[in-house]
Amino acid sequence: MHNTHIESSLVSVEWLFKNKNGTNIVILDATIPKITLANSDSDGISMNQIENARFIDIKNKFSDLTTDLPNTMLSEVEFEKAARGLGINNNSAIVVYDEYGIYSSTRAWWMFKAMGHNNIAVLDGGFPHWNKAGFIIEEKKMYSGEKGNFKADYNKKYFNDLNDIIKATENNNATVLDARAEDRFKGLVEEPREGLRSGHIPASLSFPYSKLIDDDKMISREKISKVFSEIINNDKPLIFSCGSGVTACTLALGAEIIGLKDISVYDGSWTEWGSNLDLPIE
Repeated sequence: MHNTHIESSLVSVEWLFKNKNGTNIVILDATIPKITLANSDSDGISMNQIENARFIDIKNKFSDLTTDLPNTMLSEVEFEKAARGLGINNNSAIVVYDEYGIYSSTRAWWMFKAMGHNNIAVLDGGFPHWNKAGFIIEEKKMYSGEKGNFKADYNKKYFNDLNDIIKATENNNATVLDARAEDRFKGLVEEPREGLRSGHIPASLSFPYSKLIDDDKMISREKISKVFSEIINNDKPLIFSCGSGVTACTLALGAEIIGLKDISVYDGSWTEWGSNLDLPIE
């Protein structure tokens, strides 16, 4: 059987079912608890997975644990080591999913793209739609196969740090889009992370990632384009932010689907900005 090359950043459960036995196909379960479940390791999380899936532990293996921030990128060396530990090779065709349909899967997708691996897609509808279709599931298990030969090649343009955002807001040379719910953006509710200020980065715009989701799936390309056009009225580079760098990647997926090029994710997102008392908020 020949190696699979994934043509799109989003594939259907039917596509995966048809291609799942490809010699280079790797299925990754990128589920992390939603922020409302942050104090539980199991609530709301299934005991099952897509057949032959491998769990990519974003929180504990694919985040920099030396920082106080919850989901920051690993170094090139550490990411490469973690990916090889999951048996991922340079020629792997990766399909990543999560248990909420479209949530943390986009974070794993964006990280791999940042590390130079473009043969990867998000499973549209994720585990809910795979299960609904009646395709094979199994009890979760940890990957215990051979290590891969994945070689990371980090492109720093995929992620921004705090200094990048300060410069962007001061110079007004980029548009920052915030993927959190609108009431969090407006500071009408407390942040789910204790001690974090409410509000948003000055001059940033509200773009809840939920605008791109319907029935746990991404909306159509035409609808994505319409939503973006309703919020953005310039051609400046786009920087996506959220609570902790996860759902910002869903905005990145939407942007890529409609062909936008100059896009990046603020890795520290509101957790970093909102916790720094020296920074202004709106």
